[in-house]
Parts: sequence; C-alpha cells; structure tokens
Amino acid sequence: MNTKISLAALTLCFSGVAFAQEEKSENPLKISGYAETYFQYDANNPDNNSRPGFIYSHNRNNEVSLNLGFVKANFETEKVRANIAIAAGSYMNANYAAEPGVLKNVYEANIGFKLARNQNLWITAGILPSHIGYESAIGADCFTLTRSIMAENSPYFEAGAKITYISPSGQWELTGLYLNGWQRIERVDGNTTPSFGHQIVYRPSSKFSINSSSFIGNDKAYNVRQKRYFHDLYAAYDLTSKVKLLAGFDIGWEQAALQSDEYNKWHGASVMAQLMATDKLNFAVRGEYYQDKKGIIIASGTSNGFETYGVSLNADYKIYPNLMWRTEIKNYTSEDAVFAKNTAEVSDTSFSIVTALAIKF
Repeated sequence: MNTKISLAALTLCFSGVAFAQEEKSENPLKISGYAETYFQYDANNPDNNSRPGFIYSHNRNNEVSLNLGFVKANFETEKVRANIAIAAGSYMNANYAAEPGVLKNVYEANIGFKLARNQNLWITAGILPSHIGYESAIGADCFTLTRSIMAENSPYFEAGAKITYISPSGQWELTGLYLNGWQRIERVDGNTTPSFGHQIVYRPSSKFSINSSSFIGNDKAYNVRQKRYFHDLYAAYDLTSKVKLLAGFDIGWEQAALQSDEYNKWHGASVMAQLMATDKLNFAVRGEYYQDKKGIIIASGTSNGFETYGVSLNADYKIYPNLMWRTEIKNYTSEDAVFAKNTAEVSDTSFSIVTALAIKF
C-alpha cells in the first residue's frame, strides 16, 4: 500500500465536497502543522536511554529527539467537517506501538456532519483526540512541557463514533461515545465487546469551566474480559488575566478477574498554575500524585505497587508568536524503588531536566 499522501489529491477530494456546499464562500480547506523537538537529561541515566515505562511523551533520554510532528488537513463547512493528520515522533512510537501498519502514523482521521439545521448537534466518527483529561499531546497547548502521570496513563486518542450537542448559550457541551477500546484504533484480538464514554462540559463564564468524562468497557479478549470503569473530573479557572489554574482527579476500577465481584482501584490527582509574566514569558508549576497498588495501569512489581509524587517547574519563552522555547525541571518520588538507573540498581527518585522547541504553522 502506498502510504504517501498527495496534497493535491487531498485538496481535490475535499474540493469535491465543497462544491456541493453553499454555506461558505471562503476556502473550507486549511492545512496546518505542529512540531516539537526536545533534549532531556535524566539523573538516573538509564541504559536504554528511555524514561520510566509509564512515560509516553518526551520519553527519550540524553538525545535530541522529535516528540511529535504532524501535518493536518482540516475541512469545515456549515454542515460537514473532516480532519486528517499524519504524524511521527517518540510520542507516536510509544502510544501507537500496538497499532498495525500505517495506523501507527495516523494522529487523527475523522468525519462529522451536522444533524439539525437549527441546533449545534453533530455526529463524528473515526480516529479522534481523547475526550478524557485536560492535557493533550500538543505540548504548546499545555501549561507544562511534559504531561502529568494522569495524562500519560489515560487515553490520548480513541477510535469510534460520538454525538455532541452544544447549547445555544455555549455553556453546556454534552457528548456520548461508542469506542473500540482504551486508547485503541483496532480492538484487541478476541475482543468483541464495545466500550462507551461520556463527556459533560459546563462553562458558566469565560473564566471558569468544569469537565466530567468517563470510560466504561473491556480492553481484553472476550474469554479473559475484565470490566473497567473510569472517571475523570477537572476544572479550569482564570484567576486573573495573567494567572490560570487547573485541577483534576482521576479514578478507575477494573474487575480483579473474569466474572469476579471484586474490583481493583487506581487514582491520581494533579494541580497546575500558570503565570503569564509578560507577553513572551510564562511560568508554570505542577504538583501531582498517582497510586496504582495492584498494577492495573502501571505495573511496578513491587510490594507496595506504584505510588508516586511529582513536582515540576516550567518556563516558556515565545521567540516568535508561533515558536516557543520551553524548559522544565521535574522530580518524582516513589514509595518503592521503581526507577531504573544506569546499572542493575533502581531508585525511588527520578530527577530530570528537559528543554524543547515547539512550532505551530
């Protein structure tokens, strides 16, 4: 299969749809892109040059690397919209490792249409950004350079279909989802069960919003299926025009075994604050906690399971409006020694410094 995308062919395909649309006279097709390169130093200096196994973004150590780079085509009219983005980088290698063939490089690919003329009601299907969490894979859109443990260990993307309604005032956004699994494009072999999700966003003002998202389903083969229930809750508040706050809490349960009445639990929390010191200079701080004693999401193999605290300090400088230089200092402290070092030893702490350049175009 030829995996190269011809921009001319893509434009022609979208233009055929645009010909039937009379809602907008402007070009409905837009091409954009994003790239983020980084260098990271981990004081533990692991032999495999990789950050701990529960890290899926900016996970390469002691080398200049591309975290995420993509080119995206977006088509949008009054009644139809579509997105396709092809990507590469260490983020893609880590998060799409289970996907077959060319799907490993599909960051986003979806089509949506409006159901009602007078209502903001849409159906969208395909490969979608996750409806869970306030941190996305696009680092430049986040307060901090790296992602929290909560974000790293809940879905960044999903495949399925969703129906979304936004109220006329814009205060309420309601979404129901049918999904192929927990961060899956293709289901696991042997899994014939669907997964479901919801998202409710309430925006009472331009300064405050609160989000509730969930996942319900099984992400294993049918003969070893284990029901999983997961909920993500977060709130965002602009304290002033220069200070923004974010706080979130995740909790999940999964059956201990097939048809078991017992459930294992994991949970996490994080708090972030961003200070826009000048038009070009931003600072951010994050505190976080994650516990997974039974190793459902993060298998530590230790007596106490995975229990880790983290703190990070971040500084951003906008070299140009679309080009940002970012630096972050981060430290993890764990209940048990779970961080690999440059020998057979392990440590209960992990200190790192990472710097990155991010550009949008």
